[in-house]
Amino acid sequence: MSTPNNTPTPKPAPSKVGPVIDDWRPEDPEFWERIGKRVATRNLWISIPALLLAFAVWMVWSTVIVRLNAIGFNFGTDQLFWLTALPALSGATLRVFYSFMVPVFGGRRWTAISTASLLLPAIWMGIAVQNPDTPYSVFVLIALLCGFGGGNFASSMSNISFFYPKAQQGTALGLNAGLGNLGVSVMQFTVPLVIGVSLFGGIAGAPQELKDGTQLWLQNAGYVWVPLIALLAIAAWFGMNDLTSAKASFSEQAVIFKRKDNWLMCWLYLATFGSFIGFAAAFPMLIKTSFPDVDALKFAFLGPFVGAAVRPLGGWVADRLGGARVTLWNFVVMIGSIFGVLHFLPQGDNPGSFYGFLSMFMLLFITTGIGNGSTFRMIPVIFRTLHQRWSAGKDQEAQAQAKQQAGMESAAVVGFTSAIGAFGGFFIPIAFATAMADAGGPEVAMYIFITYYLSCIGVTWWWYARKGAETPC
Repeated sequence: MSTPNNTPTPKPAPSKVGPVIDDWRPEDPEFWERIGKRVATRNLWISIPALLLAFAVWMVWSTVIVRLNAIGFNFGTDQLFWLTALPALSGATLRVFYSFMVPVFGGRRWTAISTASLLLPAIWMGIAVQNPDTPYSVFVLIALLCGFGGGNFASSMSNISFFYPKAQQGTALGLNAGLGNLGVSVMQFTVPLVIGVSLFGGIAGAPQELKDGTQLWLQNAGYVWVPLIALLAIAAWFGMNDLTSAKASFSEQAVIFKRKDNWLMCWLYLATFGSFIGFAAAFPMLIKTSFPDVDALKFAFLGPFVGAAVRPLGGWVADRLGGARVTLWNFVVMIGSIFGVLHFLPQGDNPGSFYGFLSMFMLLFITTGIGNGSTFRMIPVIFRTLHQRWSAGKDQEAQAQAKQQAGMESAAVVGFTSAIGAFGGFFIPIAFATAMADAGGPEVAMYIFITYYLSCIGVTWWWYARKGAETPC
């Protein structure tokens, strides 16, 4: 049907939708106001707690390892750090594949399936920690399975992006990512509380006796998430939607692997998000080994909390001052924070200062959060600038196509950089483990991080921040 001037008549918005939506038009104002906004909001507010649980399971080993030897195991420091690193390794790898799962399975089905998959490592962990004869290889396998939680980030962000109009995608994705990242601090705050009580009674097993007579239920570190995971998996299945229009061609997105800026932004995001997730994983064990008289689990949640909380601030400041400028100076402060951490560490007869160490690490976590926001802000600006430059002087159709291509490439780069950045959760704990095994302390690893951040300053300044930069942003 058409109007007299042959303009197609807009399709009316349906009065209701089912689990699978064939007609999805978020850019149509009438459709969005009548039904789109309500459906998108419902999907977002189921996605957020599901992603929060995914982050909690992904990083749960960072708190469990602090108590393993106290309940009868006999693992070395390097082995314990490996248990915090392995979920990040598998999670980062899975992110690459999870990015393509929503178009294959649908957002509703994949969110339900991927959330339910967290039950396996959560339940198995609860069983394994109750037997001091459980071999280390079993814990390695459980830690790798916890990577399911890390992979969920890529599919969750991909799914939510399909529901919102372009003008609102930033806010929706910021809420999904920022509140999802809080799962790390929620876990590090919750686990110390639940392992001290018989949360599920006899059904969860007997407590473990410490040398001082204290009882622990370390199995609760896994079991506490089980009912919540089951609830969110059911909520996703019955409350979310699959969009038949949510299709993505890998070949169309693969062009990003030819873009130099994709690899440069991977390098920078590995330094920001990689530092956030890596330090979050290593922080409790680093406190325990550097300040053995301090209860690490009382303070560990603070770092991931402030890092996740300030992430939106990084994007907001970058909008006003420029992403490259904020990112560059953020790396400068990161280096200063590392030097501050080094200053307050115990050295020889100097016992160090725990609260000085803690304050410098809080500043470091803040910079990782700001850097996460500012680097993600750089990506769409970079690719929009590139495609505007390449389409300059061409007709309107070519320029419109260039704008669409820029949006597609920037979205693909955001997904790919998130996968690469997650490898920081593996490299940082392993760097600490190696440094402590070889040199007896974390200092060597810290100096490696400083060198890396210096290279990031160089990359940011040369390609994006200096006067006459190739792609200012």
